[in-house]
Amino acid sequence: MTESVLVVPGDGIGREVVPAAVEVLEAVVDLEFHEADAGDRVKRETGEALPAETYRRASEADATLFGAAGETAADVVLPLREAVGSFANVRPARAYPGVDALRPETDLVFVRENTEGVYAGIESEVADGVTTLTRVVTDEASRRIAEFGFDYAADNGYDDVTVAHKANVMRTTDGRFLDGVAAVAEERGADYEPALMDSLATDLVMRPGEHGVVICPNLAGDVLSDLAAGLVGGLGLLPSANVGAEGGLFEPVHGSAPDIAGEGVANPAATVLSAAMLLEHLGEASAAARVRTAVEGVLADGPRTPDLGGDASTAAVTEAILARL
Repeated sequence: MTESVLVVPGDGIGREVVPAAVEVLEAVVDLEFHEADAGDRVKRETGEALPAETYRRASEADATLFGAAGETAADVVLPLREAVGSFANVRPARAYPGVDALRPETDLVFVRENTEGVYAGIESEVADGVTTLTRVVTDEASRRIAEFGFDYAADNGYDDVTVAHKANVMRTTDGRFLDGVAAVAEERGADYEPALMDSLATDLVMRPGEHGVVICPNLAGDVLSDLAAGLVGGLGLLPSANVGAEGGLFEPVHGSAPDIAGEGVANPAATVLSAAMLLEHLGEASAAARVRTAVEGVLADGPRTPDLGGDASTAAVTEAILARL
């Protein structure tokens, strides 16, 4: 049976880089593609940033490839992650040969808890001029992300596991998160290094080679992975996977980039690399490796889009990847 992929281009450069990634997927595997939409434009037209039909189709697809949303990002991305049952957000940040990277030794993977923390969406106005945000941390989610993170490190050959936290201030919530990680590590005999997330930010800049897989609460994973993008050449190189027990949502980290939307110069690398993660999710490891090799070859030899110092178009880079395939 041919596997089903829902394609949601969204806003801005999502409408340019997602079609490029679909071309690449079509070149290596036989998949059944269906398109739906979400984002700012859809909200203007229908009043809903994420139509119920898009949510339903994402929940039923074997995988979803998503581009970006603009001002409505929180109304689109968080429900889509929920639709696919995602509990882990995986964001690799690698330096590639040929790309001008601040830290060429960087090879990091952020494994981010995807369901709670401050992104649980519990905000209140308790009095005039006074608002609160509730941070949610549970034993179940903490253990689950720890199990996933240690599995990912073992399966992908990473010896160093760092656990980001701020338990010196958020003693109860991050204390619970650390307790969950510690329990899983003890059960498995796994080694890891706990690190305060603020000092870890400094250490990642100064010594990224000393870290491999970084297991994070939700907000810390979001911030630290964007920091890591600066070490490897920019957000245009970072893919991500939101994975659950069965479903998955795959998206570039860079967002809608309205400043260059419509100019045809967006870097498709992050979205194509996200598509490679989608292939792995579907059990197509060989095809995923082919795609990564093709992207790495183009990053090394060109052509390159303006964000990487070149002058090539999105289409030209996509054609170069397809030629290598």
